[in-house]
Amino acid sequence: MEFFCYHRDRPGSVALRDELREQHWSYMDQYAKELIARGPTLTGDGDGDDDAPTGSVHIIDLPDPVAARAFAFDEPGYQAGVYRDVLLRRWRNTLGHTMWDFLGGRTGGNRYLVLGLGTGQAADLAVPTNRDDLIAYGPLLSDDGTTWLGTAALLRAPDPDTAGAILTRDRYADIEVHNWQFGGRPSSPEDV
Repeated sequence: MEFFCYHRDRPGSVALRDELREQHWSYMDQYAKELIARGPTLTGDGDGDDDAPTGSVHIIDLPDPVAARAFAFDEPGYQAGVYRDVLLRRWRNTLGHTMWDFLGGRTGGNRYLVLGLGTGQAADLAVPTNRDDLIAYGPLLSDDGTTWLGTAALLRAPDPDTAGAILTRDRYADIEVHNWQFGGRPSSPEDV
């Protein structure tokens, strides 16, 4: 079962988040084979020194909702109070691959998390036609997988408005667009 997990940072928690970075990476290393995508949301586009984290996205394949809740709430940053809330939903990987399979790679272009929260008739279930810029895409579902609750996408786009346009705006109660970057333990000094 695939799950979408978005930890939203508590205001003023950047120093604590930085202090726990290695613990966070070590925790995520335990789930390396299960992760479909991961990375922080940021105040800026990820290219500047003044970019501050605003949250942390993890899309993961786990056995059941109990394992997903344990994953989300045992995370060191959550345990220490870095996050103000957690959005955890079943998710369906409509692209069928991980972010590491994205042909655009880790860098180049602006990256976004687009999160559409909805109710009622399901929308945007089909993969959009511009799939070359999609890193991850799929519906947010209830724990039993039967009720559509929205759509989550990670994508490359020229700007936030273009990124948000991937979803049918009038079918959602709210659409959020966040700057996002590929996550994970840095493999070189340039990745820090």
